[in-house]
Amino acid sequence: MLKEIRPAIVMMVCFTILTGLAYPLAMTGIAQVLFPRQAKGSLIEKDNKVIGSALIGQNFTQDKYFWGRPSATTDVDPKDSTKTVPAPYNAANSSGSNAGPTAKSLVERLQADAVKLKAENPSVPIPVDLITTSASGLDPDISPAAALFQVPRVAKARNMDEGQVRRLVQLHTEGRVLGVIGEPHVNVLQLNLALDGLGVR
Repeated sequence: MLKEIRPAIVMMVCFTILTGLAYPLAMTGIAQVLFPRQAKGSLIEKDNKVIGSALIGQNFTQDKYFWGRPSATTDVDPKDSTKTVPAPYNAANSSGSNAGPTAKSLVERLQADAVKLKAENPSVPIPVDLITTSASGLDPDISPAAALFQVPRVAKARNMDEGQVRRLVQLHTEGRVLGVIGEPHVNVLQLNLALDGLGVR
């Protein structure tokens, strides 16, 4: 019996070492050499202090900043551990709302968000990514249309010319990878840092 079991044990140990240790360590080492910034989490620093990641959105709510996509992530309610409370961009609990198109809570939230955004910029159609959440709840990017939609509010809050803010959006719009992969997008944190960098409040 040991004769039959021994090869299985040896193979399990070998593949555990190969695929559980050697391969991950090799890939981590290669990534650190070829893509050091990405391998460390695409961290964004300001004044030598990490303030976020280019891969995880943040909850901007002030009028002077561009806002990201709504986030449906939650966290444990500090008052009752059996319940959850909204916690936008909670990286420890990446998820969508899982609410279907007929869910009352989803319909009510979409309507409330649409009313608020329409009041902000009544002459422009609302880009869908400003009212819908992503599957992860952590999306750091918005579409160029979503950024441009917010230009009047941001410009007014900062007493800036709309054309200047619009040019900043265009400067921070990233195109498709290799011209074909993905969609044009704007990283919200990087755009807001660029706004702050202008020194206009």
